[in-house]
Amino acid sequence: MKKNTLDKLLGIDYPVIMAPMFLVSNTNMIKAALQNGISAAFPALNYRTDNELRTAIKEIKDFTNKPFGVNLIVNKSNPKYKSQLKTLIELKVDFIITSLGNPKEVINKAHSNGIKVFCDVVDLKYAEKVEKLGADAIIAVNASAGGHAGNIEAEELITSLTNNCNIPVISAGGITNGKDLKQVIEWGAIGASVGTIFIASNEAGVSLEYKNALIKYGEKDIIRTKKISGTPLTVINTPYVQNLGNKTTFLEWVLRKNKRLKKYAKMLITIKGMKKIEKAAFGATYKSVWCAGPAIEHVKRISPIKEIIDSLVEDYRNN
Repeated sequence: MKKNTLDKLLGIDYPVIMAPMFLVSNTNMIKAALQNGISAAFPALNYRTDNELRTAIKEIKDFTNKPFGVNLIVNKSNPKYKSQLKTLIELKVDFIITSLGNPKEVINKAHSNGIKVFCDVVDLKYAEKVEKLGADAIIAVNASAGGHAGNIEAEELITSLTNNCNIPVISAGGITNGKDLKQVIEWGAIGASVGTIFIASNEAGVSLEYKNALIKYGEKDIIRTKKISGTPLTVINTPYVQNLGNKTTFLEWVLRKNKRLKKYAKMLITIKGMKKIEKAAFGATYKSVWCAGPAIEHVKRISPIKEIIDSLVEDYRNN
């Protein structure tokens, strides 16, 4: 194992972060991950109020001193950004993962309080920008990620970033087993952010229908749609999603292109899309908008998180 792998950076047993998943990640999942040798993060937007966010962080901190993080949307589509950042700084989470915006303020305030910042990137151009701003690591979101995926395949993206950047690269997308994990490390990543395979876990609080969808559907059933959040989102191609279509309407396109309306239109579309995802995640309805990546091809049953991690680690050691 390389000296600079993610386990060394964070002080954990294995070079894995359980990825922050919108409306999926919860405190039970985070605690199970930390208890079994990996790190984990959850989206700040999974909690409606500041009090709920604070309660979640404190619950995890009371359970263990193992390092965990919070994903923060840093652009104007997140009206709670300022208050969420203040809470993360005040409660001193171990790391913040930034997405969809300029992380300069986050990096400056986090570093002043001894907090690491990892930045989601999908290409070299943005990676170079966040490196100059002082990011501690890059999370390379590739084309096989669930949710908001990139457009570049894992090997090409990791190679490009490691050849041109001087900060660590964490791969995100397409990790189904230990062999995949070892592969991205051989390409130059220090570890991986892993999400989809943990959705079908006992600890995940989403509906049984959502979990079973990961077993029922396969890689060929994963598509991208702009109808949910306004930007391409990787979801399971259920009948409901098929009826929605995956292209924006003319009105949505006009609103996002109008400079005066763009900010508010994107916020409205995002909130509307989040409500659809929330309804699908927790409600047993046929109207399903379930985020997932191609890794669902390898999800065969609903399991405890400990079992998923043990299998991942055993396979990693044997490859």
